[in-house]
Amino acid sequence: MAFGVDRQELINWKKRVKAGEIAFLTHYWQDPRFPNCTSVTKVGCADVKRLIKWGENYQLKQEWIHFDQDYPHYDLFAPRQAEILRTEGIIDQIQRFNLIDGYKSSCQINKTN
Repeated sequence: MAFGVDRQELINWKKRVKAGEIAFLTHYWQDPRFPNCTSVTKVGCADVKRLIKWGENYQLKQEWIHFDQDYPHYDLFAPRQAEILRTEGIIDQIQRFNLIDGYKSSCQINKTN
């Protein structure tokens, strides 16, 4: 379940993804598989080759891409989420979603679900 992002932000992210840009969208998120995660950053680009090349800069594997038909993207979780956003200069999303402590926390998969 996603929340904390408005409709215009989502529309802008989708437009940028479809235009072949590397686009970032962070939102609050709950999923029982990831009980320690409170947010996720979606990094999308319709140009999958470009997305793969971008991900290689951060040691992200191409098999981690969610190959959505219209909006292929990586899902970034703490602590890598905050590290990558900082490197990319996207400080507003770090501050807005309180990812300052993202370096300390870690999202782990709940293997019982």
